[in-house]
Amino acid sequence: MTRIPRIPNLGGARAFILHRPHPTVQAITRQLSAIGLVTLDCWPELPPEALAADFVFFDADLGFDEQFPWKPGEAPMPLVALIGSEAPGRIEWALSHNADAQLLKPVGTAGVYSALLIARQSFEARKNLAGEISSLRQRVAERQTIVRAVAALSKGTDDERAYAQLRSLAMSWQISVEDAARRIVAMMSEETGEEGGDDQSHRA
Repeated sequence: MTRIPRIPNLGGARAFILHRPHPTVQAITRQLSAIGLVTLDCWPELPPEALAADFVFFDADLGFDEQFPWKPGEAPMPLVALIGSEAPGRIEWALSHNADAQLLKPVGTAGVYSALLIARQSFEARKNLAGEISSLRQRVAERQTIVRAVAALSKGTDDERAYAQLRSLAMSWQISVEDAARRIVAMMSEETGEEGGDDQSHRA
């Protein structure tokens, strides 16, 4: 059974509108205020306090990377692109910032609420996916570290016995097998003079 996302309560949320003074800003502000959001407009760049915003609307027509206090694609909140020009370069630039929703200009008397909901949903889905990818990469890295630790302990003889030794070391050190493997790899790297590891857990 498909789970239907719950509609969030947006009252009290803060939204920054990064757009030059224009009727578009007034139209968005009216709709946001009616929904219950606190709005702040700015140009030509976002102030540092925008990092704590819940949403950011930005002008895709005249926007540029230096307007944002973060790297392209790394916004810590949902972004809504305000698009007037459909020039491929402008669309590509907006996409490079991972715009979560869009509003076509001129903005009328509706559309902002749905843009907010779509942006929030898209942002959360993207953030969850990034978290899952990071977790999978970490698990793969941990398995590779365990393989290296077992190889170092076995010295090419009995892998099963080496793995049992690794587990025994983990128990005696009262740490996880993964942490024990990192410690073994780091120790071996120090002994051989290799650049092993960025892991510092063996110093704990």
